[in-house]
Amino acid sequence: MAGLFDKQADAYLDARPTYPVDWYSMLADRTSSHSLAWDIGTGNGQAAIGVAEHYDQVIGTDVSEAQLKLAKPHPRVRYLHTPLTLSDDDLINLIGGENSVDLVTIAQAVHWFDLPRLYSIINRVLRKPNGVFAVWGYNDFAITPEIDAALKRFHGTTIPYWNEKISYLFDGYQSLPFPFESVGLGSEGSPLKLDIPKELAFEGVLGMLKSWSAVVTAKERGVDLLSESVVKELENVWGGSKLVRHVVYKGFMIAGRVCRLKV
Repeated sequence: MAGLFDKQADAYLDARPTYPVDWYSMLADRTSSHSLAWDIGTGNGQAAIGVAEHYDQVIGTDVSEAQLKLAKPHPRVRYLHTPLTLSDDDLINLIGGENSVDLVTIAQAVHWFDLPRLYSIINRVLRKPNGVFAVWGYNDFAITPEIDAALKRFHGTTIPYWNEKISYLFDGYQSLPFPFESVGLGSEGSPLKLDIPKELAFEGVLGMLKSWSAVVTAKERGVDLLSESVVKELENVWGGSKLVRHVVYKGFMIAGRVCRLKV
């Protein structure tokens, strides 16, 4: 979804949770080579930098130039703008060619892609037989019963403004087609459930809500879902803008290899 996150790039950078370091270790343990990784939809580079702790070189790509301008530098990460007009062959050659990538990751973004086209590209670039493709996301919070209920009510107001592709994220990738051979970290129809802990003040939660594409879309249509009264209500339930609480984002992952041909 080119341009979908351009307008809230700053909020997106500040609000998103940090993925646990052991996720990257789990994935690295499943690839026999650690030369090249590719983080697709890299955004601000959070996942790319995590992957870089285990691979010699990481390429982070995104269709959004606004997001890439905010990407965090790292000596082993190279960021590339990949517009949708780029052909499959040109994209594959830009990354490193066929059978060249040890790990491909997509964090909180696979649901936006043209999946048949994406999966065809992944099948071509992954190193055989042990290259790994992993996708993950998160779709809920666990804080306190009162806060969870308030956030659920707010989420209900956003439903008309989400793109239809978000349904994969809403169901925790349970219905996401994933035609790859499982490596023990979730599989098609059965994602691995993972928690993402974070210490967060109310301003951080508000930043997350502001970064939702549905909130931005609603505002463009003249509807302010985060009006002053709504923000005040959420802040009161939270316990004040400065109070730091323990938040658990509810995450999920699916990872696999290129399926072996049956003979």
